[in-house]
Amino acid sequence: MTRTKIIPIFPLDLVLFPRQELPLRIFEPRYKQLVDDCMLGNGQFGVCLIDEKNSVNGWNSPKLIGTIAKITKCEDIQLDGLQLHIETIGRNSFKIKKIISPLISQPTNYDPLSVEGHQEISEMHEKVGTGEKMYIQAEVEMIPEIDENISLDRWEKLVELWKKKVVKQALPQVVEPHTLKHVLEQYYLTTDTPTIDYIYSLSALGANDPNELQAILEVTTMEDLIQKVEELLTIK
Repeated sequence: MTRTKIIPIFPLDLVLFPRQELPLRIFEPRYKQLVDDCMLGNGQFGVCLIDEKNSVNGWNSPKLIGTIAKITKCEDIQLDGLQLHIETIGRNSFKIKKIISPLISQPTNYDPLSVEGHQEISEMHEKVGTGEKMYIQAEVEMIPEIDENISLDRWEKLVELWKKKVVKQALPQVVEPHTLKHVLEQYYLTTDTPTIDYIYSLSALGANDPNELQAILEVTTMEDLIQKVEELLTIK
């Protein structure tokens, strides 16, 4: 029987891949509570792309496939507890089996950037009890990693597809070959021994929308992964 566990969920407008770094600025009361709870525990929470078709008590709902983020650093930006800066790194991907709703619903006309918005949420939290969670949680099961590397030949073909896409999207401007080479070097994508992490990074570089990356995160075999990346990098 597959084991599940309950973790905090942070819906974002991005896709986090395993072993990729993700810095975040935390200012909403519900996510400061999430970070505080993580720091008292194992430092892990789930990052999921926002599901724009659904909501959870009025809040952004997560897609059902996400990635565990491990907090590696946490700093109080202004020493007042109002803003935190955290650095995280992606670990295993997971599948949500059950969403656990926060007790607080999103207020009407809620502004997460305003002092008034923060005060309103804090007052609501005091009424329901400060021990209750303001953030979404979920029961999740881990997804086994793709334990396989890509051949150099197939990697180079993906890189060529990326180059063609960049050149075509830039028209009528001309992109010189040395510029493409510089970008690959800048993102550490020049290699003779490519791994799955290189595929994830190239995908992120070639995507125009986070939903394109969600499809890549959800595949479970190397063949399907390469196929999805080829589709991403091919201009129809």
